[in-house]
Amino acid sequence: MKILIWGINYSPESSGIAPFNTALCEYLASRGHAVTMLTTFPYYPQWKKRAEDSGKLWSVETINGVKVARVWHYVPEKLSSLKRIVHEASFLVLSFFYSLLLGKFDVAVVVSPPLGLGFFAWLFSRIKGTPFVFHVQDLQPDAALSLGMLNPSRFSQVLYKLEALAYEKAVRVSGISRGMIRAFESKNVPTEKIIFFPNGVAVPDPEYFPQQGAFRKRHQIAPEISVATYSGNLGAKQGLDILFDVAEKLADQPIKIVICGDGARRIAMEQQAAERKLKNLLLLPFQDETGYREMQVDTSISLITQHKGTGQFFFPSKLLSSMLFCKSVLAVADSDSELAHVVKDSECGYVVEPDHVDALASTLMEMCSPEKQRVMGQNGKNWVSQYAFEVVQGNFEDHLRKIVFSSQRQSGVHYQLHEK
Repeated sequence: MKILIWGINYSPESSGIAPFNTALCEYLASRGHAVTMLTTFPYYPQWKKRAEDSGKLWSVETINGVKVARVWHYVPEKLSSLKRIVHEASFLVLSFFYSLLLGKFDVAVVVSPPLGLGFFAWLFSRIKGTPFVFHVQDLQPDAALSLGMLNPSRFSQVLYKLEALAYEKAVRVSGISRGMIRAFESKNVPTEKIIFFPNGVAVPDPEYFPQQGAFRKRHQIAPEISVATYSGNLGAKQGLDILFDVAEKLADQPIKIVICGDGARRIAMEQQAAERKLKNLLLLPFQDETGYREMQVDTSISLITQHKGTGQFFFPSKLLSSMLFCKSVLAVADSDSELAHVVKDSECGYVVEPDHVDALASTLMEMCSPEKQRVMGQNGKNWVSQYAFEVVQGNFEDHLRKIVFSSQRQSGVHYQLHEK
């Protein structure tokens, strides 16, 4: 098959949606398909382009068997609602025009956010005759309204109309969690159009995991101190401020809270850390691959936080990584969120409601038991095997084959694989 994957994030970005777009492209390419990734120049989560990409309008290269076509887009130094709209719109428009130059494809997979990509995918499909799958990583308008980043207005109505258009015009709509699948059903997406396509994990060989101790030594953390680590995007929907309050409450306890990452709230969090002078809180930038592994093996408890009211609209895939490292999980999430359901079902940890500082502090202390950490960590590692990349991506590949077969049968074209 000739497959177009169209989305704003791709390697070398190492967090957020990019690793999953990259894994999908490289898996499909390894299966003999001709895969093109239409994306932009890396910028996330720092919200800053690399120096070597400055001034570039487009580029094309082949990476691990994938043709990667990049177009320029606007990246603001400081985020605001208007600048975010311009940021997404620049990618939508320029990538759409570039897509028309890329030739014919059997099927396209369009990754949202940005939500508006569904509209341009529909135009692309009308012009090129290419069916598209609308793959949702984040229910963008729902999450924005829940966070107060967007108020009910004509603009929000436009977003919901764009969402409805994408669901209607796509041949399939896929989502990464069961909660998203239920949301699609509530938005009147026909059941036969819905695909459950969770973000997967690469199950590594034993040598992937380094020896313990390097991270603690580097940051002078004694062996008897429990390390509770959050690693990922530092944005509004993560609700990370609660960790500062918990660190202050547990200032005299043998616990070190580590917040590692980058994002829109990085500067504000640095200012808060400097003002509060919390000796048991360590704020770190994103680590390289080796540093990340060393941090994970030295972590006692993996922290995963969500802002109140957002848990039904996105699923933090960092949970799966924590399970791979056999770590107990303390989730801050709504009780009806997909994150809460998974943590409870897998028995890999505990869930505390957002804004409950005392409950979070007491639960964190309870989880300092090495035996609890061992049992919960093993439960998670056993559970996560169902999300191995070869399983979830293989299932998705089967869906793409069926879509192409159906499309070509309807057009009277004999089905065959397009060779690279």
